Amino acid sequence: MQNYDKLFINGRWVLPVHPASFDSIDPSNEQVITQVAAASPSDVELAVEAARQAFDSGIWSGLSGTQRAHYLHAIATEIRNHLTQLASLEVQDNGKPYPEAEWDINDAADCFDFYAKLAVELDTQREQDIALPDVRFHCVARKEPVGVACAIIPWNYPLLMAAWKVAPALAAGCTLILKPAEATSLTAIELGRIAEKVQLPAGVLNILTGIGADIGPALTEHPHIDKVAFTGSVPVGKQIMQSAAHQVKNISLELGGKSSFIVFEDSELDAAVEWIMFGIFWNQGQVCSATSRVLIHEDIYETLLLRLKTAAEKIKIGAGFDTEVKLGPLVNQKQYHHVLAAIERGVKDGVRLVSGGNRPTEFSQGYYVQPTIFADVPEDHPLWNEEIFGPVVSIRSFKTESEAVQSANNSIFGLAGAVMSKDLDRCHRVARALRAGIIWINCSQPTFSQAPWGGYKQSGIGRELGIWGLENYLEVKQITTFQSAETWGWYLS
Repeated sequence: MQNYDKLFINGRWVLPVHPASFDSIDPSNEQVITQVAAASPSDVELAVEAARQAFDSGIWSGLSGTQRAHYLHAIATEIRNHLTQLASLEVQDNGKPYPEAEWDINDAADCFDFYAKLAVELDTQREQDIALPDVRFHCVARKEPVGVACAIIPWNYPLLMAAWKVAPALAAGCTLILKPAEATSLTAIELGRIAEKVQLPAGVLNILTGIGADIGPALTEHPHIDKVAFTGSVPVGKQIMQSAAHQVKNISLELGGKSSFIVFEDSELDAAVEWIMFGIFWNQGQVCSATSRVLIHEDIYETLLLRLKTAAEKIKIGAGFDTEVKLGPLVNQKQYHHVLAAIERGVKDGVRLVSGGNRPTEFSQGYYVQPTIFADVPEDHPLWNEEIFGPVVSIRSFKTESEAVQSANNSIFGLAGAVMSKDLDRCHRVARALRAGIIWINCSQPTFSQAPWGGYKQSGIGRELGIWGLENYLEVKQITTFQSAETWGWYLS
């Protein structure tokens, strides 16, 4: 185990100005893994100064996209070279099963490679000629990096969420400060070691571990930070919007969800069971896009419920290094109690509990919760409307397509949705009708670096991934040239 008691600022590992640390806890056994450096607002000042100097000097923004791509590819290579170590850290720090962690680390490497490709393409696409009605003028629209960015990431996909922000920001030419979630900081620190190894110029990437309440406001309100990119809860997203409004700061927000999965009567039942479970039990349900409420056509409702119950009760629960485990512990004690409270409220209110709902009896330690299924959930109940962020699925029946679409759209969220049917015309019709930013047909949760990611309504602002993720970190400048030999003639005629 490496030391995690320092911050990565201006290309160096430094102790916090006011020495402090917090525990990193293994959620499978509630044991302390290591101590992590806790930054203060004083450290924020140092990191912002370093990022500002690195950007304004042009040591990064002044490079070509091809030159920046060299570093991005090198980071991707180092991530793959340390895949086992990084995946193991995420199992310890987050609790997810090792195969899921390994998948995430590979995706993070792929993300850096993808944005390296876009960085190269930016060299030829940076300027676009604009047709004007007056031939005496020539106009171009030019894309330039937004400046110094602050990236605040969640704990559910620690290194992958870092990649989603760091890779496009670096590709665009920005410098940045990365603030990982305090619950899962270890692989973000390892990303700093990788940046050091590939000799990323000093100040381009700075990593501040610490308590969000202590340093979050200092980051989001700092006048020398040009952009804030945040992934996390709606309440915190609203706070960031409020703080950014004082400076009209550039922001992008990827927030919560309560995504619906509509299953029609002609669906293949085994496929429906598999994708419903993937949509809610993957990563212990700690997924912003989780299809946590399922609408099943009344003709197959009870049959599918029974098959889902049977399959869910066979899921192996345990520590992430057990090769047969499909459901690990929740990330920390706070989330564990939050999920149990949501379940207890449903039971108290008399909502039909089909399966799960408790801590597995075989564990005396660890933040484990059984895969939980509620049925006949009222549309006005918190189980149906509020994000739980755990292995809890709420299910209702429906009669008609329009009823299902209306129920799915009746939400403050609009991140994702899914529809299953053998009738692809119906699937595409429903996909177009759903008010959400990501729609899956006959599946749930596949994610690709090339495709846009983000939501409608209170699920956020802006898009990550694909070319849209790069554009998050670019400003557009108009440059217009008067190219006539004559004077304009307005004042001197």
